[in-house]
Amino acid sequence: MPAYPRAELEEMVARWLAANRDAERAGDWIRSLGAMYTEDAEYGWNMGPDQEFLARGRQQIMEWALGFHMEGFEQWRYPYDHVVIDDAQGEVIGFWRQVSPARRPDGSHYEVAGLGGSWFRYGGDYQWSWQRDFFDLGNVKALFMELAANGQLDAPVRRKIARLAKGQAMPGVHPLHPAPGLLAKLKGYYAMARIVLSGG
Repeated sequence: MPAYPRAELEEMVARWLAANRDAERAGDWIRSLGAMYTEDAEYGWNMGPDQEFLARGRQQIMEWALGFHMEGFEQWRYPYDHVVIDDAQGEVIGFWRQVSPARRPDGSHYEVAGLGGSWFRYGGDYQWSWQRDFFDLGNVKALFMELAANGQLDAPVRRKIARLAKGQAMPGVHPLHPAPGLLAKLKGYYAMARIVLSGG
């Protein structure tokens, strides 16, 4: 990973934060952020113990990460609270929050609890070559359930959750581990049964 001038990385971060604010105002993540990735960039995040999301290349990032997976979040805000720049390695970590436009009875916005952020690798020319998001999936699910119970979860988000629950394919989402074959499953069930029957 090459080093980059500190001033260049600081300018990249300033441009990125401005583009995020533009995206929030416009409700359009693709137009504001798409050009800020290299042609061969990768962008991913974990979706729990069994699944990951990964987009390879700018086109997939725009269509999948900034497009499909951001449907229903056009009015959400993702304010950055702190940014750490490592100019020796050309990397940046930004800590952000996920704030819904919906409000609680006390007037405050629904917000995902826990820690959220992105780890970036700079690719030069004011573009990211790699990005990895991290967030508390349990808190995201809990907030979605609360919003759904109150009738405040947007329809596109409900549809995506339904697809996941049914095991239907979603762009860029893939299993972390290969599905075991029938023999492996049977061996696993047999081993589990032995443990249960023997009392542990």
